[in-house]
Amino acid sequence: MRRTAPLFVAVLVAASALLAAPAGAAASSSALAKVKVTGATGAKPKLRFSTPFRVSRTSNRVVTAGTGADIGNGARISVDYVLVDGRTGKQIESSYGKRPASLLVDAKQSLGPLVTAVQGRKVGTRVLVAIAPRDGIAKNLATVKKSGVKKDDTVLVLLDVTFLHPQLSRATGTPVAPAAGLPTVTLAADGKPSVAIPGGTPPATLVAQLLVRGAGTTVTAGQTIHVHYVGVVWATGKQFDSSWDRGTPADFTIVAGQVIKGWVSGLVGQTVGSQVLLVVPPDQGYGAQGQTSAGIGPNDTLVFVVDILDAY
Repeated sequence: MRRTAPLFVAVLVAASALLAAPAGAAASSSALAKVKVTGATGAKPKLRFSTPFRVSRTSNRVVTAGTGADIGNGARISVDYVLVDGRTGKQIESSYGKRPASLLVDAKQSLGPLVTAVQGRKVGTRVLVAIAPRDGIAKNLATVKKSGVKKDDTVLVLLDVTFLHPQLSRATGTPVAPAAGLPTVTLAADGKPSVAIPGGTPPATLVAQLLVRGAGTTVTAGQTIHVHYVGVVWATGKQFDSSWDRGTPADFTIVAGQVIKGWVSGLVGQTVGSQVLLVVPPDQGYGAQGQTSAGIGPNDTLVFVVDILDAY
């Protein structure tokens, strides 16, 4: 079963329009200064203000300055958040007690006012953002009936920046000696793996062999993983896929139906920074039908080398 995307992700972070920050978005407004925020940083906050609350210009205010790592352009951060309707004072949505949201600090890919609010700050920052009706977010939320938002509402967003994700280009960590009899992996100077298949019959069950043990967070089912990888057919030794050859890592939701079963079983529980050798039998790959368009035949065993660069 697929998880329903939170409104924060579906409407704010992944908004398809109005991504650029409006002029003056970094400036605090006198109206925003009247919003009282209570609760310790990291715990669910309460926002108190007179309703209806409305601003004509999007603005932000730092409630608590963080002391952690700097948040630069292009970084990915985890945030806890509360969305509140300024007209009613009612909470629209909150992540507290659930999985934090992921925000890419890039105004070309994420909502500009949120990017402006966190860029140049530090991890641990708590920031309050008031998004004016003219910037279209209320209009987007109004299309979702459960939100209760009207198109002319001001939307308040309280963000706690909890984590700065690593910006890895390849696996990094402690090398792990593989078990005997598995495919041999060698690395080019840029980190791209090459795979040599041993003689003999492939394993009948899934093999997930760590080659590098990363020190990052643990991958959990349902997350998106950011990876570099190569895929090889055991029977022929031929590469059928490679993110390295495309020049950019790939993102996958690590859940059955989105990726093959062997990836879910083999990568959930691994850590960011790790390199994992997967030997995937047909029943956890493409089965009896194969995937001929990719060069994968019926009942082919597949070999992957996966560098886990991030998980969110």
